[in-house]
Amino acid sequence: MKAHIVLARPEPKSFNGHLAALARDTLQSRGWGVSTTNLYETGFNPCEGAAHYRDPVDSERFDAQSEQRNASQTKTIPPEIRKEIDLLDQADLLILQYPMWWHMPPAILKGWFDRVFVYGDVYSSSQKIENGRFAGKKALLSLTVAPNREAYAFDGRCGEISLQLWPVNFSLTYVGFSALDPQVIYGVSSGAHNARPDDSEERLQRAQDDYISRLKNIENEPTMPFNTMSDWGEDGRIKPSAPAHSPFIRHSERLEFS
Repeated sequence: MKAHIVLARPEPKSFNGHLAALARDTLQSRGWGVSTTNLYETGFNPCEGAAHYRDPVDSERFDAQSEQRNASQTKTIPPEIRKEIDLLDQADLLILQYPMWWHMPPAILKGWFDRVFVYGDVYSSSQKIENGRFAGKKALLSLTVAPNREAYAFDGRCGEISLQLWPVNFSLTYVGFSALDPQVIYGVSSGAHNARPDDSEERLQRAQDDYISRLKNIENEPTMPFNTMSDWGEDGRIKPSAPAHSPFIRHSERLEFS
């Protein structure tokens, strides 16, 4: 078994950096092969643009999909992107490790999605969801948030965590990955000690122990349910007979609030 870990945190001594190393060491101790990309350490450029492509299709106007498709056809995908795609091809499990910033992943990780999920090479109109390039592989979001668990409950002040993470997981499933339940560690800030003042070593150690235990059986975990292409009609809307797994894709036009 092989895993690829993508770390999106500028401080290598952060708790997120520690969790990435913890996952690597735990999986390697089980005999897994593990590759790691530290986006900040490698200086990954998250901004898609014309400068990444030689012999552009249109030198007057940049269109990301056109240039990505042309680079796929001419085998001129930028080397750093080609390397990431190759690592994903080799991996059975992808782990994205990051802190939640402003209710979203850091911008550098969004840019990783923008550039690595290349149109033509990684996905197309016929190569997506269950027919995606990475079908049969699993993906795990492992992240830290500063508030406590209650703040991310369905009635919490930060909003329900599962809804906030749905777009990221959906992007992964769009290219074929099967998403696992996210690994979220609450109450971890970006301060000097990477934890809230009232945090105890015991609580953080418990969270790490739980993560280690999970990684020891990660390949046998069930995946989260997402719709497949057969669940949508020709108009792009979910069929009445298909299951609805998320408020983002639902049968009712309105959401009821009480």
